[in-house]
Amino acid sequence: MSKTWDKSKLPSRHVTEGPARAPHRSYYYAMGLSTKDIQKPFVGVASCWNEAAPCNTALMRQAHAVSEGVKEADGTPREFCTITVTDGIAMGHEGMRSSLVSRDWIADTVELTMRGHSYDALVGVAGCDKSLPGMMMAMLRLNVPSVFLYGGSIMPGSFEGRDVTVLDVFEAVGAHAAGSNDMDSDKLRALEKVACPGDGACGGQFTANTMACVSEAIGLALPLSSAMPAPWTDRDGYARESGRVVMDLVSNNLRPREICTREAFENAAIVVAATGGSTNAALHLPAMAHECGVEFTLRHVAEVFERTPYIADLKPGGNYVAKDFGEAGGVPMLMRTLMDAKIVNPDCLTVTGKSWGDYLEGVTFDETQKVIYPAGKPITQNGGVVGLWGSLAPDGAIVKVAGLEKLQFTGKARVFDGEEACFEAVTNREYEAGDVLVIRYEGPKGGPGMREMLSTTAAIYGQGMGDKVALITDGRFSGATRGFCIGHVGPEAQEGGPIGLLEDGDIIMIDAEKGTIDVRLTPADLEDRKRNWKPRVTKYGNGTLAKFAKLVGPAHLGAVTHEGFAGERHVYADI
Repeated sequence: MSKTWDKSKLPSRHVTEGPARAPHRSYYYAMGLSTKDIQKPFVGVASCWNEAAPCNTALMRQAHAVSEGVKEADGTPREFCTITVTDGIAMGHEGMRSSLVSRDWIADTVELTMRGHSYDALVGVAGCDKSLPGMMMAMLRLNVPSVFLYGGSIMPGSFEGRDVTVLDVFEAVGAHAAGSNDMDSDKLRALEKVACPGDGACGGQFTANTMACVSEAIGLALPLSSAMPAPWTDRDGYARESGRVVMDLVSNNLRPREICTREAFENAAIVVAATGGSTNAALHLPAMAHECGVEFTLRHVAEVFERTPYIADLKPGGNYVAKDFGEAGGVPMLMRTLMDAKIVNPDCLTVTGKSWGDYLEGVTFDETQKVIYPAGKPITQNGGVVGLWGSLAPDGAIVKVAGLEKLQFTGKARVFDGEEACFEAVTNREYEAGDVLVIRYEGPKGGPGMREMLSTTAAIYGQGMGDKVALITDGRFSGATRGFCIGHVGPEAQEGGPIGLLEDGDIIMIDAEKGTIDVRLTPADLEDRKRNWKPRVTKYGNGTLAKFAKLVGPAHLGAVTHEGFAGERHVYADI
């Protein structure tokens, strides 16, 4: 039943109310809206749909379902699309420089669309890695009533009687390059054809599924909405409900910054660590916090990681994929055992209007499922992701330890300027057990773009050397990376950080138990080397990547490109 809305404090009054807005209304009539439709709140339904990769191909269907829910709840949906750069396609070549950059551009384009058309609320539907934090950053920046919806994960492929994901294909490339008898060209071709059977984002606890869990834990998504795979049309029910819920938020004026408090960010980081999630979360959580005035840097993220047990047995460190996690009860089941152990804050709100504590009253921990361990009986006592600091990384670094047996590594540096040089050396087996491979000038500024290194790490793993070498970089790793791989080393080489001063043969010492990463050089040694150091001139002197390099800040603060909350002079929602 339609109600009468008071639009006197809603942004859309600027395009719908009064005689002066007759030209604006004429456009809405041209698109088939009625007078009653124009008098209702306008809800932006933002989708990252494209045909770049299966991560995004189911998003338009779900955006349409969101619109149905908005209409059912007496709102007027306005659908629009933004970009996505999909990491699986961008990986291993120059295209990966566009990936992290796209996160901020997604936030910017959603902001511009919302501002330009004065929409009152936002439902964001996203599928691939950077699109999830980018959409949530826009919500926190605009602070209009908002609901996030993950497009869902891909179903596992089946190969020789076992579940496989795209990670298996990347690692098979390494095995093939090493001349493995178990992975000849015919077998590699057969694997690539079945690893990704349809719509959805990568199936392990890689970056997309990690940030989907974050969206629920931080309160911006409906609980359990991330659980079902993308191809399942049952997901459309969550989409419709997201549309209905956003209208409740408009009625109650409940906004993202009231939901995403400091405690909510801590809950999100806890869920990342408890699931052995992607190290990229340590980049995206600070960037999201930057939008809403919450201080939550890499240091704060790592402090939460340190005290969190690892309890979800998920790939790449474990045995199960996102579909299995959802069937085991997903984030609510995980939150239930974490709340029982007094690890998460139950008072934090969700978009349902209820606190997590209230919502979880109806959830009982399922002792029969195999994916999520009780918090009191974890896989390991500490989280699946660890922060590192020391003479090699004064601003910090990050490593995923889920699935690692050995947490210390000391070895000689093999230094490479850029991923291509390292990948070539790995392909040709021009490295030895005990080496610490160093890939530098891949940071936010130095790349530019802070590329992921999955092609290289997967090749190492495919050659059977994943536990015999370490790899460090001022760039990033895919959530699918496994092995002793340390990313986000800061300050980055382009800024004169210690990683830019290393030479072949330097001894590097890593201790993921103590949280340290050092090089066996004195401060005087480093200072002496810095006298002869100069930043590199990248091949990107114009365009978006050059602009990003000029604007971007350090990784430990989220690699953000604007002043954020600190520079805010008005809130869009109150215009």
